[in-house]
Amino acid sequence: MNFVTPKHEEINPFLQLLLLLFYAVAGAFVFGIIAVVICIAMYGMGLISNFDLLLSGDARYISGFKVIQILSSIGTFILPPLALALTERTKITRFYSFKQPRVLLLALVVVIMIVSMPFMEWTVIWNQKMALPDFLKGIEAWMKEKEELAAKMTIQLITVRSNFDFLVNLVMIAVLPAIGEELMFRGGVQRSLERAFGNSHLAIWLSAIIFSAIHVQFYGFVPRMLLGAGFGYLYYFSGSIWYAMFAHFLNNAYAVCAAFYMQKHHMPLNKADEPIGFPWYGYLISAIITIALFKFFKDSATRERKLG
Repeated sequence: MNFVTPKHEEINPFLQLLLLLFYAVAGAFVFGIIAVVICIAMYGMGLISNFDLLLSGDARYISGFKVIQILSSIGTFILPPLALALTERTKITRFYSFKQPRVLLLALVVVIMIVSMPFMEWTVIWNQKMALPDFLKGIEAWMKEKEELAAKMTIQLITVRSNFDFLVNLVMIAVLPAIGEELMFRGGVQRSLERAFGNSHLAIWLSAIIFSAIHVQFYGFVPRMLLGAGFGYLYYFSGSIWYAMFAHFLNNAYAVCAAFYMQKHHMPLNKADEPIGFPWYGYLISAIITIALFKFFKDSATRERKLG
């Protein structure tokens, strides 16, 4: 007699999203407490009265701030999607499609990230020119204040005082977000939305919008959304989350390495975001070639999947 093992049915996709949110809030809370305990052990009980300085990225407490950032990435982004896979009683590698990456496709990801840089610069310039109507000027002022605060905190984080600092920054800014945010937004949110709506493109763009929104940086919303969509299409075309993680890592690692280079050459970090300045046709060529490379990636990934 032949016995057929029934295929495991996943829970409702909207319930999956609620579970992801619950796990993220719980993870942020638990790991936030752990981070606070570690910071108090580092700086003493006097830190309690200066906790606002710690959270604002004050240079005196930058090591503690990095502890908070690292543990926040783990608790808020890495563990929740892993918990969801365990809730579904499915192997994590299968649930999120950790299929072995191919060298050709990895190389294509590198080329895509390089070629798209001028176009992404144009989206940054365009987004930063955003102006709200007069009756929303109060909100606009608040948005600019948040943006300036985020910029100051970023400079504090990427400032390197030793080679060990550089390695910590690489892990904190490039490795952990590449793993955690891709698991959460592409593996978790995008995957569930695709099941919910039956439309891959809608799922990719909704996930990208959510991905950009959670960073709460309004004058970088559009380029970050496009990045999220790009990561989503790499995941969708290839059927493997490795490529999205790799692209995310390259994007963030470039910023860390650029900051390290600038400090070694005594260049001010507040100049890091200044545009290089390409002619208009340079931005256009970058956009056209980037789209063509995504098409080539899709075709190559399809052939790889058919070959096994």
